[in-house]
Amino acid sequence: MKKERRHFSSKEKVGVLRRHFLENVLVSNLCDEYGIHPTVFYRWQKEFFEKGEAAFERQSDAHTKALEKKIALLKEKIAHKDGVIAEIMEDHVKLKKNLGEI
Repeated sequence: MKKERRHFSSKEKVGVLRRHFLENVLVSNLCDEYGIHPTVFYRWQKEFFEKGEAAFERQSDAHTKALEKKIALLKEKIAHKDGVIAEIMEDHVKLKKNLGEI
């Protein structure tokens, strides 16, 4: 009979790694406690360190995306205002022509 595979959430995985790094709990003790194989622990550790950079990049990326969105919105507003000004100027020129001032 096959043993059913357990799935750990990302929070659970980080919790296990945190206990090892901050509380200095031995890997063997953690593996026994959570019923995982040491290779699984070390795979989580490798993935954690490989993707650790992303935790810091996402903050700056989110900030950059927010700024880009704001810039796009402001450019759209300026384009709309330019269009309105162009229409007003066109009406103004037509009125002057009709009055014979040009």
